[in-house]
Amino acid sequence: MFRIGFGYDQHRFTDGKKLMLGGIHVPHDKGLLAHSDGDVLLHAICDALLGALGRGDIGELFPDTDEQFKDADSSVFVRQIMKIVKREGFSVGNVDSVIFADEPPITPHKKEMKERISELLDVDVGQVNIKATRSEGIGLAAGAEGIAAQAVVILMQSSLPEL
Repeated sequence: MFRIGFGYDQHRFTDGKKLMLGGIHVPHDKGLLAHSDGDVLLHAICDALLGALGRGDIGELFPDTDEQFKDADSSVFVRQIMKIVKREGFSVGNVDSVIFADEPPITPHKKEMKERISELLDVDVGQVNIKATRSEGIGLAAGAEGIAAQAVVILMQSSLPEL
């Protein structure tokens, strides 16, 4: 059995925070405004995983009203969701994602992001794909005001769910 999930996230730029994307620090003069670290790529992947399981979205599991998630490293969210994925008897087949960012340049960081995401999802690097695009001045996604990301995940049933 296969299950497909889709995720999307976007956040505005803000001063005074590190920019986290795909589980790594990307050098930039601004970070993303969010209750957690604002890693839009990991958030989109989390929502895609949850969508494939029919389990709602990241905000339901890790609400922005809960102080324990204030400035949280989004890799914690991925790890917790992967425990659910495995408990339900699934494994990740692949992840395909797109980052929408006018700045900073994403391509120099894609390899390191893929490595980090593959580690978090317990898959080979070849099962993770990251694309990047810019708004080209027409205001799509976050444009110059922030960063957005989309992700599609395929889960494969690897065992019977744990009881």
